[in-house]
Amino acid sequence: MIVKTPAELASALKPGERLFGLDLGEKTIGVAVGDTMLSFASPLETIAKRKFTTDAEALIALIKKHNIGGLVIGLPLNMNGTEGPSAQSARAFARNFEIKHPLPILFWDERLSTVAVTRTLLEADVSREKRKEVVDKMAAAFILQGVLDAIKHGPPPAARDA
Repeated sequence: MIVKTPAELASALKPGERLFGLDLGEKTIGVAVGDTMLSFASPLETIAKRKFTTDAEALIALIKKHNIGGLVIGLPLNMNGTEGPSAQSARAFARNFEIKHPLPILFWDERLSTVAVTRTLLEADVSREKRKEVVDKMAAAFILQGVLDAIKHGPPPAARDA
């Protein structure tokens, strides 16, 4: 079930359930996990994309392992706010995933999340090779943290229209 707001996503969770943040790239899926208090997001892992069924099975195994009750999927909007092929692909992934494992899903504007994470890693003097390993799961954490903050404090004005 696609939900419209962070509050709606939070209200769909059972006590003790967590949220996953997903950064769906062309070659990888960055995965982040939230804590049970819905306060903090942590990078978890990066899944190398193969085919949808294999990727979905890997995610379902992680969902069961971490007691996940909902998903936040980064929606890669164009800078002008329109949806292009990447956003359509994210929506298709969510529709197909719902069939395999129904969970509440919230789309969240992910514009510039990878840029922000990359800048942070550069400032921390992380090597190019190490950045490549961690940027997707850190982008997923950045996306999820935006939702967790919105659950606690309300969404920022730009995110309300995503």
